[in-house]
Amino acid sequence: MFLDYGSEIFSWIRGGLFVLFIYHFLIFFQNKSKLYLYYSLYLLALTIYFLQHVLNGEFQAFYNYINFSIQFLAYAAYIAFARDLLDTRTHLIKWDKYFELGTKILLILAGIFIVIQALFGYEFQVKAFTIVVPFLTLFTLLTYYIIVTKIKDKFSIYFVVGSFIYVALANISFLEIFLGTEFFESRGLQAMFFIYLGAILQSIIFSVIIGFIIKRIEQKSKNAEVRLAVKLKEMEELKMTALQSQMNPHFLFNSLNSINNFVLKNEVEKASDYITKFSRLIRVILNSSSSPTSTLSEELGILSLYVKLEQMRVSGGFDYIVEVDENLNLDGIKVPPLFLQPFIENSIWHGIMKKEGSKEIKLIIKRANDNVLCIIQDNGIGINKAKELEHMSKKRKFFGTEATENRIRILYKNKDVKIETKDISSEEKTGTQVLVSFPINN
Repeated sequence: MFLDYGSEIFSWIRGGLFVLFIYHFLIFFQNKSKLYLYYSLYLLALTIYFLQHVLNGEFQAFYNYINFSIQFLAYAAYIAFARDLLDTRTHLIKWDKYFELGTKILLILAGIFIVIQALFGYEFQVKAFTIVVPFLTLFTLLTYYIIVTKIKDKFSIYFVVGSFIYVALANISFLEIFLGTEFFESRGLQAMFFIYLGAILQSIIFSVIIGFIIKRIEQKSKNAEVRLAVKLKEMEELKMTALQSQMNPHFLFNSLNSINNFVLKNEVEKASDYITKFSRLIRVILNSSSSPTSTLSEELGILSLYVKLEQMRVSGGFDYIVEVDENLNLDGIKVPPLFLQPFIENSIWHGIMKKEGSKEIKLIIKRANDNVLCIIQDNGIGINKAKELEHMSKKRKFFGTEATENRIRILYKNKDVKIETKDISSEEKTGTQVLVSFPINN
């Protein structure tokens, strides 16, 4: 069994090496990684080298030319593979120059040994190879020592172990030159059996290492995606905070201005009542400002306090009606803080303030399929009339609404977010309606 190169054990090893070559070569074409190219070339060189044992006649004569050269080419591909696998260009900057030089020397030796065969014959090649092998072995062992001591990575240990197994067994086969073929055959095996065994064991270990490296790269990629998602979320929260910070000073200025008007008119009780409600509102706003979102239930509470303040400011007051769909869980719906306030403010100061008679603002919150639909409707003069009176461009939005739209779109990533403002005035009535729609689950 171990004397016949055509037996199953030798055939399985040659076939296994060839299959690994095909597999890694195809992977190289998929991702263009030189790691797979170098490793596949190394496996191909080993396969070609082992084929000499099952070919006869003219093919055997051909192998006399490439026998040692193919070994040098295999070793050159092996070094290139090791440099890429262990990233010696980063971890062993000084020694990587010697690895590169060694690869070039091996390629030159591959050509030189073909010339030696042509000029002096196979026996001279054997003598020359006998001189070169000790230097290659010494360089290899020194390289393994450098890798183990300089690269603090478990994969480098596995690589050295796999490589050392092959080198040790290959050198046992190399003893055939000194001990003769009979020494091994008398013990029931071919001398080359050891290099066969070393090659397949090394290939298995290398394939496992490559598998672990691929898994590590995928894990790093996943971690990078997670970190990117976290950073994007932080950026979105900063954007929302910045937009919110643009709104709050405007709201605070108007409120302080109202207090000042009460004081100037000597309406002390109104001023005191306003300050009390205002302080409660500020306290609630400050408590919610630590988070870029609040629940819809909290938003309605803040909005109620705000409206009570505005009812004190508007001459004659106004009615504020809220209708909420009972099927909605307001505590489970996240919204940007004060996202409805600008629309209510516009209804007050650009709608009902300029109207005589009864004044009303209605807020309807209901479910529309998988969305929350907020409807702010007033019976004011209508948005078209308000724009005419205030000499505003039809494309211009009232203060705060644009910032609110941006905050909602950031929170829901523009998914199914719709904001629409329309004039609902007719011959019988006047008014403006704002529709704000966004997903229930964000």
